[in-house]
Amino acid sequence: MKLLESWKNRAIGLKVEVYALYLAYKDPRVPWYSRLMAACVVAYLFSPIDLIPDFIPILGYLDDLILVPIGIALVLKMIPTEVMDDCREKAKEVLGKDKPKFWTGAGIVVFIWLILITAILLIVFRIF
Repeated sequence: MKLLESWKNRAIGLKVEVYALYLAYKDPRVPWYSRLMAACVVAYLFSPIDLIPDFIPILGYLDDLILVPIGIALVLKMIPTEVMDDCREKAKEVLGKDKPKFWTGAGIVVFIWLILITAILLIVFRIF
């Protein structure tokens, strides 16, 4: 029971951390290169497209277990501590009230999927 509770607390902490990175990306006190890196990490985390597809046994989740924490750790070192503290507080506030909606991010993901589906259909129609 304690193990399950520990994992649940870690998952909540990860949600707060990722949303805080998203908020830090929008903060003007963060240097441009840190913003770019934060955007890449958050986009990779929420993207349905992985470096190694999840349906591949063991290796599918390995990139999520290795790349995401490394990316988060790297970005956290690049962002000033006081900015991250502010962003964590805001993230806890927002996540405590209501789930944030990332309509822009969802739109980008849907757009990418539509492009991929269109490309696949064009290739299939040219073959046949």
